Amino acid sequence: MCSPGSACMASSVAGAPPGVRPPSPPRGSDADAAGRDYCCAAVPSLSRTIMPLRLSYGEASAAGPRPENQDALRIVTPAPALATGKGYLFALADGVSQCADGGLAARATLQALAFDYYATPETWAVAQSLDRVLVAHNRWLQANGGNQPLLTTLTALVLRGRRFTLAHVGDCRAYRWNGAELERLSEDHVWEQSGMQHVLKRALGLDQHLVMDYLDGELQEGESYLLLSDGVWSCVPERDIAHILHDQPDLGAAARALVSLAHQSGSQDNASALLLRVDALPEAVLADTLAQLDHWPLPPKLRAGQTFEGWQVTALLHESRQSLIYRVLDGQGQPWLLKTLPPSRQDELDAGPALLQEEWFMRRVAGRHFAELHPLPQRQHLYYVQREYPGCTLARRFAEEGPLPLTDLLQIAPRLIRAVGMLHRRNILHRDIKPENLLLGEDGELRLLDFGLAFCPGLSRDLPNHLPGTPSFIAPEAFAGAEPSPAQDLYATGVTLYYLLTGHYPYGEIEAFQRPRFGQPTAASRYRPDLPSWLEESLSRAVAVDPRQRFETAEQWLLELEQGEQRSASLQPRPLLEREPLKVWRGMALLSLLLNLLLVVLLMKSA
Repeated sequence: MCSPGSACMASSVAGAPPGVRPPSPPRGSDADAAGRDYCCAAVPSLSRTIMPLRLSYGEASAAGPRPENQDALRIVTPAPALATGKGYLFALADGVSQCADGGLAARATLQALAFDYYATPETWAVAQSLDRVLVAHNRWLQANGGNQPLLTTLTALVLRGRRFTLAHVGDCRAYRWNGAELERLSEDHVWEQSGMQHVLKRALGLDQHLVMDYLDGELQEGESYLLLSDGVWSCVPERDIAHILHDQPDLGAAARALVSLAHQSGSQDNASALLLRVDALPEAVLADTLAQLDHWPLPPKLRAGQTFEGWQVTALLHESRQSLIYRVLDGQGQPWLLKTLPPSRQDELDAGPALLQEEWFMRRVAGRHFAELHPLPQRQHLYYVQREYPGCTLARRFAEEGPLPLTDLLQIAPRLIRAVGMLHRRNILHRDIKPENLLLGEDGELRLLDFGLAFCPGLSRDLPNHLPGTPSFIAPEAFAGAEPSPAQDLYATGVTLYYLLTGHYPYGEIEAFQRPRFGQPTAASRYRPDLPSWLEESLSRAVAVDPRQRFETAEQWLLELEQGEQRSASLQPRPLLEREPLKVWRGMALLSLLLNLLLVVLLMKSA
């Protein structure tokens, strides 16, 4: 929740680029109509109120003696659901006047940032999302300046949950004010030689390769953050900035005072100031996008034939201390799986959030390699529903048929690696890849199941001294306490393929609570002499003890698999007709001639 203005708005002092018209505000909004656009998203109703991040802010900008104001400010305060996942955005851009159109560069940059940042996956870290957007926009600035570049500086602050992320390039400045001390958070990217102190060495649009500064930190209740263009800080000393912040509690008045003092002190540049204060922090440090968790009760124990919230229950498929899974039918008779918690976990504080986090991850990786989830618009209890697919897990197939034929594995491996790559591109780690969680459907698709241990860096948290996963598939560095990483998923993928081929583990089976020692993996060809050397090398690299020796990404592994298979095919001898077609046809013609002559001779003798 923010003030002033509505709970869902974005403001821009300098306005949007030409040709871009903000959408109309929703009815009932108290935001002013001029220079504002909206970024609303539906949020589910909650049975209890969760304390949100509450902010206050003020802003000011003036052209000063210059004919045009090429500074731009942007504030985006989205609806609660989006704010929880992506945060609140405060940004200041200062267009470079010596370029083609500094004002356009600044406004277009903030427009792209405000819209494209909120379109990135919610599972991406804030810095990752900002960098993807800004790198793409940097290319746009370079391509659209004509003979002159479009250049702007940028300082942007995203506040999400109980943390902030600062993105900075150029010579605007960011400060933190705790009521007594002014702390500078950014560095000026200018040349320090005499006479060049105002010449930028880094800016958006300046170089093909954009290098941004990123800073991440904890928010403190009551502290303030200040963004200033160089038209302010170059003429107003930091002690005077601190005096204004101390003496003027009204943020809008403080911002206007800073801009006014800059021009009174002789600033010949545009001057802009954006000031915000953290009024209240969220109650919990729970993953940002899960802060809106509802306290739904657990469903009662369900029985076959019972109707529950519109679902027809047909059977209890799985019951354990961790979860219950029912087969249910929808109104059209289509089968689904309903997953919930057993009554024994009703009072576990982390059980409900963990179940809904599992659902949340699965909704954000929708695709052919994952189970479809039902939207559940009328849910009143704690559960989620995923589609049931006919087929069998690779663990079951292995138990019934033994190790996979090489041809089958060469079809399964690329699909599994693609699925892992899709997860990693969404910044999600599965952490429980194994044959039991791989479903080969009757439709031919391979699906990765069970996101109960999934992890999103920057959002998820593990319990202390907790090592999730199945021991034989856990990477060596995880046993040593390393943070979850994509390399660990790739290791588990390698162990899975190794096991499906051989029925063994590269380092032997590892029992729970065992602290294993990893030496050299057993060559897969020891169990499978029919294994091509290129495939054995690929598996050995995937299960290397040192994560730096493994594939960097799933895509790199997939490419090596494809190239290895192509090389193998090229080494196999081709049919003689493909290699020497002329000789084959000449030989066939000669043989036909000889047969005809033989027939003539036989006919003459018989006559």
